[in-house]
Amino acid sequence: MKVLYTATATASGGREGRVHSSDGVLDLELSMPKELGGSGRAATNPEQLFAAGYAACFENALQRAGREAKTPIEGTEVTAEVGIGRKEDTRFALTVALTVKIPNLERAQAEKLMNRAHEEICPYSNATRGNIEVSVTLA
Repeated sequence: MKVLYTATATASGGREGRVHSSDGVLDLELSMPKELGGSGRAATNPEQLFAAGYAACFENALQRAGREAKTPIEGTEVTAEVGIGRKEDTRFALTVALTVKIPNLERAQAEKLMNRAHEEICPYSNATRGNIEVSVTLA
C-alpha cells in the first residue's frame, strides 16, 4: 500500500489520561465512562473518538459513492454508535451501529450508495470487516 497520510497520536495515563496528536491540533483529556467503572467526568473516551472518526470517514465515502454514481447527494448525515462490552470468553470487544441519512433520494438508490460506501470505499469499514460487528442502517 502506498501511504498517502499518516496521523500520529500519543496517549498517556490510559483511559484517565490525555491524548494528543503530533501536530498539536488534537489535545484532549480522557475519562472512563461510569458504565465501565470510571469517574464519568466531562472528558472524551476512546469509543467517542472512534465513533467520530468512523462517522466522518463513512460520510465522506458516501459522498464519493454518490459522485461516482453521478448521483449528487446533499445534506447527508452519519451517526456512529460504538459499544464496548465483554464477550462470553470475558474479552472486551466493540460493536458499531451506523445510521445513515440521505434526504431527497429514493430509498433503493440511497441503499445502493450506502452499501457501496460500506462494502467498497470506507477504510474504517474495510478495516473492521470480519473483526467486529458493524451494522449499517438507512434512516
